[in-house]
Amino acid sequence: MAKNLYDILSVSRSASEKEIRQAYRRLARKYHPDVNPGDTKAEERFKQINNAYEVLSDAEKRKKYDRYGERWEQAEAFEKARQAGGGSGAWFGRSFDLGDLFGRGGGGSFETILESVMGRRGPMRGQNVEYAAEVTLEEAFQGATRLLQLQSEEACATCGGSSQIAGAVCHVCEGAGASLRPKRIEVKIPAGVRDGSRVRIAGEGNTGVSGGPRGDLYVVVKVRPHSRFERKGDDLTTEVGVPLEDAVLGGEVEVSTLSGKQVALKIPPLTQNGRLFRLSGLGMPRQEKGKGKAKAKRRGDLLARVRVVLPEKLSDRERELFENLREERNKKVGVG
Repeated sequence: MAKNLYDILSVSRSASEKEIRQAYRRLARKYHPDVNPGDTKAEERFKQINNAYEVLSDAEKRKKYDRYGERWEQAEAFEKARQAGGGSGAWFGRSFDLGDLFGRGGGGSFETILESVMGRRGPMRGQNVEYAAEVTLEEAFQGATRLLQLQSEEACATCGGSSQIAGAVCHVCEGAGASLRPKRIEVKIPAGVRDGSRVRIAGEGNTGVSGGPRGDLYVVVKVRPHSRFERKGDDLTTEVGVPLEDAVLGGEVEVSTLSGKQVALKIPPLTQNGRLFRLSGLGMPRQEKGKGKAKAKRRGDLLARVRVVLPEKLSDRERELFENLREERNKKVGVG
């Protein structure tokens, strides 16, 4: 599935004009063809960034994109054609809403358009909608809740969502069949959720047509980067400082986990800088499909990467010992 324009610019759907402009300038500098000569992937990304900025920097275009999605240009052209044909919100005695045809969160097709224009009968299911939610790595580890402030599409109380009253276009919703109302929804984000995961809330999407069922709401999760832990799948990697003497002679150090607890790690003698130690079961909760819901069972691992810490200052005695060590090792090299 192609990324939406907000993802291309790495901004949220609620981003301000300034945030969109700053994101565009930063990405355009990074992927400009002059900076990446001969890199076709960078060139293609640069084109996507320009296209995204062209739409999202224009308030009117952005409004249409937010309503109709990737097919906003088709919706715009269709709307102009409809207005040219009378502008009543109905063709050939059949009323329709462009949001249903061009996919507010779902996606329409020419088949859908023809069916609506030529008089398809019966209820139609509402379109799905998407909402972006950002969580910290700690929240992804423990699970979290988000209270979403949405503009929910509700069926017109006058025509019941049918768009018509006694064969005429509804004068209240003007043929749209629905109106937008503010709504608050609490969403539970499960433990172990990954970046890009979609949490489904059934029946909270757009209202159906002619009495059809509502679509679903999908919360698309973005997990923020962490300053101390790097995630790969269900495993986490962190860095642990090991004093020079413990790296040489062996010892024990404390390793911080994402849950906030400290665990002891035994360091064997002559441990090299950069060595990885695997601490089993201390990574992210694993999402496993069970009957009904996905359940968090077991965990990934925590990988502790050794960073040997050199002393910043030596006493006279310590310097003498290091000099003796150097002499001793030089003798061994000479003998060999």
